[in-house]
Amino acid sequence: MRDNCQKFDICPMILVQQILAGKWKILILWYLSYNVLRFSDIQKLLPNVTTKMLTQQLRSLEEDNLIYRKVYPVVPPKVEYGLTEVGKKVIPILNQMHTFGSEYLSNNLGQHNY
Repeated sequence: MRDNCQKFDICPMILVQQILAGKWKILILWYLSYNVLRFSDIQKLLPNVTTKMLTQQLRSLEEDNLIYRKVYPVVPPKVEYGLTEVGKKVIPILNQMHTFGSEYLSNNLGQHNY
């Protein structure tokens, strides 16, 4: 694996960590894997996130080309978010994370308050 990292200016694992770093990014991608969502829908799914933080996380995911933002020219404004083709490539990784979490909980290893 070290040889693969030396081919690039940045280790691919560090790049992925930087792209997905953020308290809400993984969950935003997970929810968008099911459906295109409006801003208010995402807010309802993540009730503990502030509007400012959600906006920052969505902008960052958009800048990294994982999600797209579609603005409809209507009043009041309608904005939808969905996964790009690049973003869809992350979903198998998220599925593996979900499987790991389920197995971890099934084995009674998740005794911490998360």
